[in-house]
Amino acid sequence: MNSEFAKQALAKVGNPNILVNLVSRRVRQLTTGSGTNSRPLIADTTGLGAGDIALLEIIEEKLGWEMMEKPGQPPVPKKRKRH
Repeated sequence: MNSEFAKQALAKVGNPNILVNLVSRRVRQLTTGSGTNSRPLIADTTGLGAGDIALLEIIEEKLGWEMMEKPGQPPVPKKRKRH
């Protein structure tokens, strides 16, 4: 994986844990080869591995993500039903 691509993608995402999850899921999609998700979203992939393709998709904003909760807030506990 290209370290410069990783730095640029981290600047877009902001959280290294989220970046790792995005890249690993996208690499899995690219390598399984089934359906429309297995095709790269960038035009030129010559000489690039699946990890670099995933990073470039993030850098070029071809791949998106959504934060479910704000950082720093604890998850809301679920109430139990009494039987």
